[in-house]
Amino acid sequence: MRMRVAFLTLGFATLALAQPPSVPGSGPLPSLHDPREAHLKNVRQLTFGGQNAEAYWSFDGKKVIFQYMKGGGDADQIYTMRPDGSGKKMVSTGKGRCTCAYFLKGDKEIVFASTHGHSPAIPPEPDRSQGYVWPIYPYYAIYKANADGSNMRPLFPAKVEPGKECGYNAEATVSPDGKRIIFTSTRDGDLDLYSIKPDGSDLKRLTNRVGYDGGAYFSPDSKRIVWRSSVLPDAKAVSDYKSLLKQNLVRPTSMEIWVADADGKNAKQVTRNGAANFAPFFTPDGKKLIFASNSGDPKRRTFEVYLINLDGTGLEQVTYGAQFDSFPMFSPDGKKLIWASNRNGKDHETNIFVADWVK
Repeated sequence: MRMRVAFLTLGFATLALAQPPSVPGSGPLPSLHDPREAHLKNVRQLTFGGQNAEAYWSFDGKKVIFQYMKGGGDADQIYTMRPDGSGKKMVSTGKGRCTCAYFLKGDKEIVFASTHGHSPAIPPEPDRSQGYVWPIYPYYAIYKANADGSNMRPLFPAKVEPGKECGYNAEATVSPDGKRIIFTSTRDGDLDLYSIKPDGSDLKRLTNRVGYDGGAYFSPDSKRIVWRSSVLPDAKAVSDYKSLLKQNLVRPTSMEIWVADADGKNAKQVTRNGAANFAPFFTPDGKKLIFASNSGDPKRRTFEVYLINLDGTGLEQVTYGAQFDSFPMFSPDGKKLIWASNRNGKDHETNIFVADWVK
């Protein structure tokens, strides 16, 4: 969700702009790639300016859907573009705040979360007198629309009434076989994972541990899931979590990566570094995970992308952006990686990058 990017980029130093930005799709720039990034080749910058994040491929690989915030009091809205950065188009309403968009199987429809059904106004920023916290807006609903943004209607919950809370329902992604949508919701009093069919039916709860379970994705064969889960090591941490949740807040500074069967069974913890681990995604062969973490920085300010085996072994650093690199996703054919980064930016902006993937 968009609030994750705010946490990861807020207050970070930015790299100097090495050279003038190119036009979208004009080719690689030397400043975009660190020679240590052996898995990346032909790096291209697709967006220029503002906050761009959570860019996810269409099933045919011909489009990308992402969220963008210009700044200056604006809120995130959902856009699509071609993989070369051209054809950028807003597909959300332009009202409220949006997050976490994804194409449905066949690429004719999309899903994303938005607060516009509750109110067209932008939700207020959270009170951070209790430290750095994320707002869990209790009026985020998941919407379904045609790929161009037309025929928009609420998917979960099925009915949204202006001015009335519907709980937090967001972070939706779609299984590669197109049969299930996984998302995070507070419908049972905690932040847990649920899945539904693309028509909104057959609701199933997948997690039941106390704590924030979110940002889930399916494996390439749709048989497993991966997600991030908050770390609550003792009674004090549990109490803090529950107290914040009653205020529609959550503290995101310590989260670990978990995997499980698609129905939530056989859950296993992958990372155990006590850091903020985010945006996990399966590699094309389903044997490893790619994710973002600040575990390599003692001050917990720099986020890089890593590879890791499903059993937690074989950790390998992928990016060396020295600020913020996150939200990695492989193209449907497994040949490209798209992600969000502060590299080549200014004023804490986050942009979308794509590169050829080298195994």
